[in-house]
Amino acid sequence: MHDLAPLTPLGAASPRTDRIGALVIREVTERALASVTCRRGQDAGFAHAATRLFGITPPAPGRWAESGDWSLIWTGPDQWFAEAPFESHEEIARIVKDGFGPSASITEQTDGWVRFDIEGPTVIELMERLCPLPTRRMETGAATRSIIEHMGCLVICRSAGVRFSLIAPRSFAGSLHHALVAAAHSIA
Repeated sequence: MHDLAPLTPLGAASPRTDRIGALVIREVTERALASVTCRRGQDAGFAHAATRLFGITPPAPGRWAESGDWSLIWTGPDQWFAEAPFESHEEIARIVKDGFGPSASITEQTDGWVRFDIEGPTVIELMERLCPLPTRRMETGAATRSIIEHMGCLVICRSAGVRFSLIAPRSFAGSLHHALVAAAHSIA
C-alpha cells in the first residue's frame, strides 16, 4: 500500500519557481481559497460579518484588499474569493462559514485553482504579450477577470508595474505556466 502525497497544480511535490531574465514566475500553493457570496436580502448582516471576520469591508468591483492574514478579491456581483495562509486556514470554508452564518454561501475552492505570482521590472512587457488588459495603467489593488492565452483568469495587481497574481482553474495550470514561461523567454 502506498501513502498518498499532495501534488501542486503543476504535478510536483513542491511549488515551482522560474527565474527568466528579470522575471520570477512562482507557483503559489501556500494559500487557502474559498468563495464567499452574499445571500439575497442579507446585505447588512453580510457587511457586519465581513468586517468582523476579515477586518475589512469587501472590496468594490474590480478591486482586492487585504488585512492581516486575509485578502478578498472581487469576482462578481456580491461575490469574492477569500484567501488566507493554508497552514492556519486549511479548513477555510468552515472558518468563513462560521464567521458569516446564514448571511453568505461559502464554498471551498483551494484545490480547484492555480495561482502564479509574476514579478520583476519587465512584468508589464510580459503581461502585454499575454493579456488584453491595460496592465501598464493598473493600480495596486486592481483585480479583474480577463483572458490569458485563451484561458479565463483573474488578474490581480499586487504592486503596480512590479507584481501580479494570476488565478485560473487548476486544469489550466500546465498551459498557463507554459504561456508565462514562453513569453518570459521572448523578453529575457
